[in-house]
Amino acid sequence: MAVDELQAIIQRCQILEEADFKGEDFNLFQVAGQKCLEDGYAAQLLEVIQNEKNKASLSLHYILVIIKNMGWNLISPLVRCIFMYKQEDDKREQCLRILDQLAQLCNPKELFLGLLEQIEQMSGEQVCQTVMLLLQPLQTVLLKLQNKKAYSVGLSLAMIMNQLTPLPVPYTKQQIQEDKLGLCQCCNAVVDFAKPFVNEVVKNMEKSSEYNDMELKEELIKFCMKSLKYPLLTAQLEQLEGIEEHPFRHFATEIIDILWNIGELIPLAFVHHKGKSPHWENQEFAAIEQKNSADSLACLSYLIFVQHFGVECFPVVFSPSYLLLCNMTHIEVLLKRTEESVLSKGLDLFESCLLRMEDNSLLHHYLEFRDFINVPQDLVKIMTLCPMEHMRKKSLNILQLFIDKFDTEGKYTLFRCLLKTSNHAGVEGYIIKNMKDQIHLASTKEYDNIWFTGHHLISLLDLVLSLPEGAETDLLQNSDRIMASLNLLRYLVIKDCESDNPTGVWTTLGKIEQNFLKPLRVGLNMSKAHYEAEIKNKKEKRKEAHSSNTVCSVSVGGEKMPAMTTGMQLQVLQSALFTFDLIESVLARVEELIEVKTKADENS
Repeated sequence: MAVDELQAIIQRCQILEEADFKGEDFNLFQVAGQKCLEDGYAAQLLEVIQNEKNKASLSLHYILVIIKNMGWNLISPLVRCIFMYKQEDDKREQCLRILDQLAQLCNPKELFLGLLEQIEQMSGEQVCQTVMLLLQPLQTVLLKLQNKKAYSVGLSLAMIMNQLTPLPVPYTKQQIQEDKLGLCQCCNAVVDFAKPFVNEVVKNMEKSSEYNDMELKEELIKFCMKSLKYPLLTAQLEQLEGIEEHPFRHFATEIIDILWNIGELIPLAFVHHKGKSPHWENQEFAAIEQKNSADSLACLSYLIFVQHFGVECFPVVFSPSYLLLCNMTHIEVLLKRTEESVLSKGLDLFESCLLRMEDNSLLHHYLEFRDFINVPQDLVKIMTLCPMEHMRKKSLNILQLFIDKFDTEGKYTLFRCLLKTSNHAGVEGYIIKNMKDQIHLASTKEYDNIWFTGHHLISLLDLVLSLPEGAETDLLQNSDRIMASLNLLRYLVIKDCESDNPTGVWTTLGKIEQNFLKPLRVGLNMSKAHYEAEIKNKKEKRKEAHSSNTVCSVSVGGEKMPAMTTGMQLQVLQSALFTFDLIESVLARVEELIEVKTKADENS
């Protein structure tokens, strides 16, 4: 039996002095201890380990020597046994007490490596259970270490976070409540594990205003940065009904508290961290490190400015425009992601910053910053490519909010940029409608606006009142832009008289007719003729087939669509003709207005 073997080893070693111990003595005790655990004799092993006689008797102190040097080898079988027994089983409690004794008696350095090795070996469902089981003994060991404590704390936190990172983050209310893998509970346990080391840094900072021992502080910053990227970047952080204490909101609060306590919250929120960062010879590794840092800082800004974690720590001295400037880099990082949980954080952060501002208060100079051009372009991509309708709608609303905040020159510059870069007829049509609103405001007496009148407006109209490929432009694909352009031109012709001409449209009318109206008329005639011929051809083929259920293939914008019956194709073609008729009716009205106005001015 395992117990008999253990007793035999104890009796054998009683007659030996510490100097006479051989490697086989240590190995025999280790093997016997493992067998005791595996065979269910944890109580007997616990009795040997915690026997007070061993501490008092010089003849029996060898037990402590063996445990100190070899006890860490019992970690793996101990963990297996703890998971094997049920929560209420006495044997589980005995194993936990053995683990606690090992943390007190073993060589800290050896046990530290043994605990980390055990955490590293786990995967899947056992990761969180193992981490939570070993956090307390690991903390005990780290607090005992004298040399390389900062390095060891950093290694421990990095190992734990690396093991947790592959696990899926619970997102829905049900997933958070169930917490199947224990991630929610484990994350908060890790924060508690780090608190003694945070307190140590804080205490040292209080002792000296020039706190020079940055190593432990740097390791804690790294931990916070990793925590911001995972799990907080992808976690659902809105307050959920029915969950009294949201685990990820609690975790976020703790991370913010750590950063505040060690004096890094405000520097990280407003300036990229300038502390030590690893130097990578490999540029690919350097790029990964930079991206991870950007993700973490973006999440930090979201926590502060949207969820208001730690906002009470900030001095109320920053202007809304400065806060927007500081956050645009973070907003860009978030909007380039495709996951709903991350993308929504970017939209919320952008919206939150904009809502702090008054309309027309954002100076056009801000568009000299790269982010102020990139972010609206990212919004356009979301509006046109995101598969989630609510995200597309929200992006459109935020784009309008962004436009509204700029002064008139800023709006003018932004319109030019989006018209040149969006490459989407619907977006271009939307911008043209905004242009029309600004032109209308410029025409009222209370607005002294030079940017949407005269030569500035004419320069903008050159972008709007033209066809990209002349008469051969795909009118169907560009119908939103064309209709918006025609409506704008109709407004300008009605609003202005040729003699007054505040917008300058009459000065450039010849150019507009040459670059826009005439090619549009030719293109409409060509397109209508083509589609009418297609309709006629389809009808004839249907008659020949004597069935409307014949399956055909259709390409739209160069992309092959799912198989359609001839009847369905005819509906699509008829819809296209209706669009052409609509464009033609507005075009005819514009041409009529120009003719009437021109004659009226000639007769006056």
